[in-house]
Amino acid sequence: MLNAFRKKTTMPARDIYHNQVKNALIKAGWEITDDPLSIQFGGIDLYVDLGAEKLIAAEKDEQQIAVEVKSFQSASLTSEFHTTVGQIINYRIALENEGFKHTLYLAVPLEIYNSYFQRELPKTVIQQYQFKLVIYDIDTQEIVKWIS
Repeated sequence: MLNAFRKKTTMPARDIYHNQVKNALIKAGWEITDDPLSIQFGGIDLYVDLGAEKLIAAEKDEQQIAVEVKSFQSASLTSEFHTTVGQIINYRIALENEGFKHTLYLAVPLEIYNSYFQRELPKTVIQQYQFKLVIYDIDTQEIVKWIS
């Protein structure tokens, strides 16, 4: 059993809407810099789905984001939400501690945002932990809303 923990971590499978979100970010003027964005923290390999940057002309500076894509297609949305919350917290800690300048966003499909994410538990968790969201339309492959 201990050998399982000693093996090098492999990259996780991509979310089913990974390419839709990637295309939506490109349409919105973002340049994809990492697919995935790799972070090593405390001997653990972590992979945020996408890293991107955008030149902000007024500031002559680049804004960098890391985007974790989620589809929320499992049988239990609450179970998937629990897992996602832990994942986002871990990624945020790793990004900060390893000196990344990326702002972390959770990408959520519009349909799920308008239904499940309007319930009290997800709304409270997102507000309390100050999660940033990217709401995307699966069909049009566009970013519908940024929530910071």
